[in-house]
Amino acid sequence: MFGLSLLVSGLAWWLGLYLLARDPRKPLLWWAGAGMIGYSAAVVAPNPVLLAVPALAWTGAVLLLARPELIRWWLLALLPFFAASFFVRWVVLLPLAAATVLAIRKRAYFSLVGVMFGLSAGAFLLGLLPDAITLPSLGFDVVVFGVLVAVTDAVEEGEAIRADMLRSLVISAFTAVLFGSQVIFFGGPDLLVFTTVAAAIAVQVLANPLASVVDRLAVPSVAAERAELRDAAESLPKRRPLVTEDAAEFARLTRKALSHYGDLGKLVASPLIALTDDGPPLDRAAQLKSMLLASIQRLKPVDGDFGTSDEWRYYNAVYFYYVKGIRPYSVRTKREDLDAEDRRALQWFVTQVPERTLHNWQNAAARLVAADLMAGVGST
Repeated sequence: MFGLSLLVSGLAWWLGLYLLARDPRKPLLWWAGAGMIGYSAAVVAPNPVLLAVPALAWTGAVLLLARPELIRWWLLALLPFFAASFFVRWVVLLPLAAATVLAIRKRAYFSLVGVMFGLSAGAFLLGLLPDAITLPSLGFDVVVFGVLVAVTDAVEEGEAIRADMLRSLVISAFTAVLFGSQVIFFGGPDLLVFTTVAAAIAVQVLANPLASVVDRLAVPSVAAERAELRDAAESLPKRRPLVTEDAAEFARLTRKALSHYGDLGKLVASPLIALTDDGPPLDRAAQLKSMLLASIQRLKPVDGDFGTSDEWRYYNAVYFYYVKGIRPYSVRTKREDLDAEDRRALQWFVTQVPERTLHNWQNAAARLVAADLMAGVGST
């Protein structure tokens, strides 16, 4: 039983950290990762209240996939449901069941996993089956859910997932066995084995962000350059082949590349890197960035430096947002380096362009940029 608990806990811990490390800015990965980590803790200390964490976290993840507009309401309901779990164990399964029903149309596979987890968690919370049965059953659901979230995110990003995930798993398993076996060999307590394995996995999965923190403290003058090199190296296993025959997919990948315009580490993983000449990864990413800029510049009307008529909207939507980095709807963004043209564009976005409209313009502009890139491929 101890060996099974250690395996399931370590696997859930690794998968949770892996999701968080993929992109800390994405709420979906935070919700799913928190569920994995909460489940890992529940395996070490099988308490019904701890099991409420993955149930509540995965409710948020499923809502983000199926009905993202409801996530604000779920944030308000989160604490009351968690508090209620102290008195009525199974109450946390109610919102998960509701979210699963909402996801049936859009994400049927997540609904299936939600049902599987709900049944297993219900059996555990109500004590219907021995822990020896419910523990591996819940562990299977955890792994399936985490892998589905990782694959969904990778598809959205236009990335491959198998090589990167397998590499992370192998390295984490090796270090966990290396250090955990020593504690077992010398007769350490069970809790020390769990914490040693967790620490070994965390050091491997979070090696990149931990190195960035150390660099900012120890060598701040080159911290940004070192982070860029690490991101490029981490992105190489995520790159997948480019298929130019599918115009819609090519446009989607172009849209994603535009969203990473200022991040060479992310552009290294873009399938569009295949459009560049052979060379070092960062050089190819810089070349792709130049190609995107050239295509964006071809969207610019010939009359003047800035305008707000219909013929300017696609150029403005991608140039000022991605190339200049202006975020008109973000309350956290304060820019003191804007020139007169940038300030005019910012004022126009804030007062005249709804956020949804800008999003639609960016999608349309991405299709035009993609067509321009494909035309360049056809002419070479």
